[in-house]
Amino acid sequence: MSEQVVAAKMAEDELKDIPQKDLLSPLTPRAEDKGMIKNEANSATTTSSATLTPETAAGDQNISPSPMSSPKMPQASALKRTDPQQNGGESFVNRDGTVAEAPRMKKIQFADQKQEFNKRPTKISRRSLSRSISQSSTDSYGSAASYTDSSDDETSPRDKQQKNSKGSADFCIKNIKQADFGRREVEIAEQEMPALMALRKRAQGEKPLAGAKVVGCTHITAQTAVLMETLAALGAQCRWAACNIYSTQNEVAAALAEGGFSVFAWKGESEDDFWWCIDRCVNLESWQPNMILDDGGDLTHWIYKKYPRMFKKIKGIVEESVTGVHRLYQLSKGGKLCVPAMNVNDSVTKQKFDNLYCCRESILDGLKRTTDVMFGGKQAVVCGYGEVGKGCCAALKAMGSIVYVTEIDPICALQACMDGFRLVKLSEIIRLVDVVITCTGNKNVVVRENLDRMKSGCIVCNMGHSNTEIDVASLRTPELTWERVRSQVDHVIWPDGKRIVLLAEGRLLNLSCSTVPTFVLSITATTQALALIELYNAPDGRYKQDVYLLPKKMDEYVASLHLPTFDAHLTELSDEQAKYLGLNKNGPFKPNYYRY
Repeated sequence: MSEQVVAAKMAEDELKDIPQKDLLSPLTPRAEDKGMIKNEANSATTTSSATLTPETAAGDQNISPSPMSSPKMPQASALKRTDPQQNGGESFVNRDGTVAEAPRMKKIQFADQKQEFNKRPTKISRRSLSRSISQSSTDSYGSAASYTDSSDDETSPRDKQQKNSKGSADFCIKNIKQADFGRREVEIAEQEMPALMALRKRAQGEKPLAGAKVVGCTHITAQTAVLMETLAALGAQCRWAACNIYSTQNEVAAALAEGGFSVFAWKGESEDDFWWCIDRCVNLESWQPNMILDDGGDLTHWIYKKYPRMFKKIKGIVEESVTGVHRLYQLSKGGKLCVPAMNVNDSVTKQKFDNLYCCRESILDGLKRTTDVMFGGKQAVVCGYGEVGKGCCAALKAMGSIVYVTEIDPICALQACMDGFRLVKLSEIIRLVDVVITCTGNKNVVVRENLDRMKSGCIVCNMGHSNTEIDVASLRTPELTWERVRSQVDHVIWPDGKRIVLLAEGRLLNLSCSTVPTFVLSITATTQALALIELYNAPDGRYKQDVYLLPKKMDEYVASLHLPTFDAHLTELSDEQAKYLGLNKNGPFKPNYYRY
């Protein structure tokens, strides 16, 4: 007896006790299913005979036909029969003992899909279509990709006439209708900014900023909105512009405008828009600022250039970035600084928390969202080993990357070596690395010669405030091709096919392509608020026309406001201990020259 006959006989014996209904072929409809199949068949006939509209084509193009949508066996031309044993297909046993293959699901016909796709409306612009295809790479990550990025409205906000619910039109943003969405983001940020909320509660009755007219130029995010609303609660009037053309969260700007703030910013501004927004903040006959809150020095520069007489009424400048502070020191050295300025960037709380801990987390966030790169085994070079560079290097090392460092300062260079990083010149390893990150605050750190020598696929980005560190202008030449891959991601392609991945066109990566931890921004924002209060209320003569560091006592106060979040308990000095150290029991606890 053949093996096939034996196998069939054994199968028949095993199936004797199985109920008759369970032996039905998958192709044989059951009695209770006949009505349903009939209806589905009629429905399928109606659908196939109907005219395909653009809406149905777009909605149905990815739906695979169900094998049970018709009682008929798929035609041989449509269903290629394969060996179930080789391809993992299912099989069933008939009553006569023969083995048959179960029907397979029909594969998607991409040619038909293409035809249906072409039937979609063609009025959508190429830019909008490209954006819609790639937007899922950024929108799904929350607030970093602004909610309004997915809008098809390409009209410039400068050409729109918008009013908030109170009838005010003193703002220029992307879309006021997104105010409710932005308000929810601000409320979420408030939960992670305990110090600002505590400051708002403690000082609200005193109104230490009553009469202050603050003009600001910072990143407009949910965290900045909490700062602005805190300043308003403390008595200040505010007008605001963005310090970066890519970092504005449009929905948050809408929430601020709805709340009565004069905001002039939207994500994706042009260079002309950028300066126009700053000018709208300060060029107002009925309103003149007496305090400046700047991030990068652009606002201060614009007032010096266009409206120098305003400085007669301005009491002080608060600057938070290394680039802006550098500009202030240049003005001071040249005898052109005509008001006191507070250097927030070099305060302990800004340097050690915002620059170090914030960048340690946000560098990976920005790179992951834009490139989906895996860092294990990758070779990366970080240009600059200040606090930002230290944070970036620590994050990359923890992910398994091989990290090189470039530095000009021998002290920072020695720190890099002691932390286990190899100190090199950029030219020595530029052909080898997979990722190049700049964070020096300088200009032309990565020039065209370096870019030409990079290997194909190298990721290039900047973690410094200004877009001067990477020589992006040298890449805008006829022989190079720019290809937008997704939001904030460009491939720059050389004639031989080599390409580099440029992020945010060389601008600040973490705030252009992702977000930063809200808790860390609470520390910086509280420092800014206290600096404004100090300069605004300082008696005449306390501060001259120079650049000052935040008093140590204020740094400690900012830190103390955040400790309750961790249920932390400070040890208190005894009178004897305080006398031994020569300190006040309430601080400050370190001299100004102390390096944390």
